[in-house]
Amino acid sequence: MALPWALAVLSLLPLLDAQDPACAILKPAPITNATLERLSGKWFYIAAVLRHPEYNQSAKQIQTTFFYLTPNITEDVILLRQYQTTGGQCVYNSSYLQVQRENGTLSRYEWGTEHFAYVLLTKDPKTFMFSYYPEDELNRGLSFYADKQEVTEEQLREFHEALKCMGLRETEILYTDGKKDLCGPLEKQHEEERKKENKGSQVDTELG
Repeated sequence: MALPWALAVLSLLPLLDAQDPACAILKPAPITNATLERLSGKWFYIAAVLRHPEYNQSAKQIQTTFFYLTPNITEDVILLRQYQTTGGQCVYNSSYLQVQRENGTLSRYEWGTEHFAYVLLTKDPKTFMFSYYPEDELNRGLSFYADKQEVTEEQLREFHEALKCMGLRETEILYTDGKKDLCGPLEKQHEEERKKENKGSQVDTELG
């Protein structure tokens, strides 16, 4: 009867991990204005483990990604401006993320489906994570973001600890490669265009 006992112990492992202090980060927390302020700015997609087939397939095609988050606190939405290098070309996309404050999630509609991600704030304010389908062993996932393309060992360690807590393996990690970025020129072009628009708006205000 050793096998049933072993299976029973294995089934308890996720529960034991969940009680580990290091796993407290995985408990979803309500999103506050402070949360949104922390998420505001430029971020780099560093790595992920995504068991959901559709997510996994998409992630494998990504060479590198960086993006800007601009929260609108009164309307509970976040403007996402994303620069993604995939298939040897730069793809720019702008969309809105919906904020579900009480659930601690963000969502985005894509191809007629609403996709949800739990916001996980790390100890280091220069990084954060999203978790997906945490209760579904076959589809769960975790993605890791930082304010720089290069991360420290300590920052990466927190991501690895979270993977362990979720029952995900380091061998499943898909890393991006910032050296393959092709979106720098387009980002610079957009910045220059925004500066001109802002300057034009200031002139109009002064004339008015």
